[in-house]
Amino acid sequence: MARKNTLTGKMKSSIVGVALIAGCAVPAYAADLYQAPAPVAAAAPTKLVISGNVDLTTDYVFRGFSQTDENPALQGEFDATYNIFYLGIWGSNLNFGAAQTANPAVFEDIASLEIDWYGGIRPTWQGFTFDIGDIYYSYPNSFGPAHLPYNEIKTGVSRSFFDSKLALSLTNYWSDDVFGGFGPNDVLELGAGWTFNKVWVFTPTVSGVFGHQWGDSNDGGISYSYWNAGLTLAFWDKPALTFDVRYWDTNSDVCTNQPGFQCDTRVVGTFKAAF
Repeated sequence: MARKNTLTGKMKSSIVGVALIAGCAVPAYAADLYQAPAPVAAAAPTKLVISGNVDLTTDYVFRGFSQTDENPALQGEFDATYNIFYLGIWGSNLNFGAAQTANPAVFEDIASLEIDWYGGIRPTWQGFTFDIGDIYYSYPNSFGPAHLPYNEIKTGVSRSFFDSKLALSLTNYWSDDVFGGFGPNDVLELGAGWTFNKVWVFTPTVSGVFGHQWGDSNDGGISYSYWNAGLTLAFWDKPALTFDVRYWDTNSDVCTNQPGFQCDTRVVGTFKAAF
């Protein structure tokens, strides 16, 4: 590990496990990353627009790794958009387990809450929507020696085709010192989604994401791939209600020794209300 502290071996093992959460614990904001690609805006709003959503999910999965020890999560998001500019905040409960300090020898929760702050611009050109922004991942009242908070720069491009039925996106996330203090980290994600015509009260969308992370092994980072595929059913307008069921998997085997941060095959259900 690049950073040293006075924690016991058990604490060090726990922090390594935390770092394996796909190297950067999310979005928002994370929720948008794991389902269909973000909708491609037809035109930037010319006035201030405030929006938000509340999610209930069976497992908070971030880049293939469970953030809640395979337990449910309640998540919320608020956004403000004006022209091409946007700001937002997203939050979720966590379960990163407990760590034991060396002196005095007591157990403390590593982190039980994540709050992400983000902002940026979404300009459009020739039918393409670009997303250039910054995300700060914070963990209020987390265990200090774990060095959990970190920053990512986001750059992405998306476009819709066939009367907006097909949405494609390509997004990069870069950090100079990722979650846990494990050095530079890059993530590249390709997303695709197809929205079908309305069937009774449901508007179905099938979508998926393939991502790859490059971690700096010299600083303790890891490199691996992850993917998901699922079905989203929209079935109400005000508020906009959706239910998503999604298959997740990775090619990583490092989580086998960290039972709190599983990254094997799983199916996750998420109910969302947007307003």
